[in-house]
Amino acid sequence: MPESIFGREYERQAVRQRLAKRRPFLIHGPTGVGKTLLLRSLLPEFPSVLYCDDSATIQMVFRRLASSLLRLRSPRARSAFRNEEAIKTKSAVSLKGIVMDALNEGQYAIVLDHLVHPSHSFASAVREMMSWGSTPVNAVALSSHMEDTGFLQPLYSDRTQKYEIRNFEKSVAEQFAREVVRRTNLTASNMNEFLDKILQFSEGNPGAIVALVETAKHPKYRSEEHIKISPLYIDFRMNWRAAG
Repeated sequence: MPESIFGREYERQAVRQRLAKRRPFLIHGPTGVGKTLLLRSLLPEFPSVLYCDDSATIQMVFRRLASSLLRLRSPRARSAFRNEEAIKTKSAVSLKGIVMDALNEGQYAIVLDHLVHPSHSFASAVREMMSWGSTPVNAVALSSHMEDTGFLQPLYSDRTQKYEIRNFEKSVAEQFAREVVRRTNLTASNMNEFLDKILQFSEGNPGAIVALVETAKHPKYRSEEHIKISPLYIDFRMNWRAAG
């Protein structure tokens, strides 16, 4: 059960409409809220959307785009690369030129996930993709602020270009937590107390809820049928902050 799917039909429809309109947009929300899972659930509906699961550098982006274009049998990509391994042999300049030509051939869109403070040169390359091939480039970040979107921020300056995925409301978070407990077969004599603490600790974040339930299965946090809630929370908080 992907945590982004549970209780997210409104958000899925909103993102679906944005992808269909082929206009650049920014999705943002905290770690664990389900941005990536939500997007991945929609990709089968949009085969021309080129999804970059690792957008740490612009070189990595062009490699991911080249792989996607090859799988989609782009004429330019097929003429340049015999297989996936051939992509690795191309220089940065050559790879960029091939990808840009391929983008100009078709009606593609791009999603850049897992951005890492995009630099000025990264943003310049994105602008070039958007103008050269009229290719909408969509981004995924923790927030819409400069520290997360980096130099891409001006590309999504209009309020209508931003869409926030938020933590679950309390009632939905409780339903989700109970469903996760059921599917993981977690049992405990203090289950009601544990569920109450999950809602408090997670603040409705679906990824945090899943992590707390999975952690509670570890023998370190069990005393027979009793969950040791305090030490579990201390370790969870440290690990979650590090992951974020």
